[in-house]
Amino acid sequence: MHTRAHLYRAILEGIVYALKAGAELTAKKNRVNIVRVHATGGGSGSDTIMQMTADILGLPTYRMSTAETSIVGAAIDAALGIGWYPDVATAVSAMTRVTEEFLPDPKNAAIYEDLYRNVYLKMYGALLPLNKNIQRITGYPAL
Repeated sequence: MHTRAHLYRAILEGIVYALKAGAELTAKKNRVNIVRVHATGGGSGSDTIMQMTADILGLPTYRMSTAETSIVGAAIDAALGIGWYPDVATAVSAMTRVTEEFLPDPKNAAIYEDLYRNVYLKMYGALLPLNKNIQRITGYPAL
């Protein structure tokens, strides 16, 4: 009953779940709350991926005016270095902009959160014995 589209969506959801796990770990280790996400890169051009990100993370997610943020960051550093702006916050405010906001859909966010807590986070431990068997059989490096 599943199509290639379902498989592709599952891959994207897995990527965003991994981002969520990383974000939670980062927030915990740094004792900060993440309250919004600014998305860049190729996936940020897709409304579907942006909405999925907002729903899975449960956070407002913003599309930036450019997906090429590495060059913008370098330009911000250069502008600061030559004294065009007094501080990072002023430079970022002047040189970046949000073009679109994606808010979590409460219904989708609740489903994704349940899947995250009760399936995704438990998968590694559940699959570990199988992964060790794969390693034993194939000779792949230990996990």
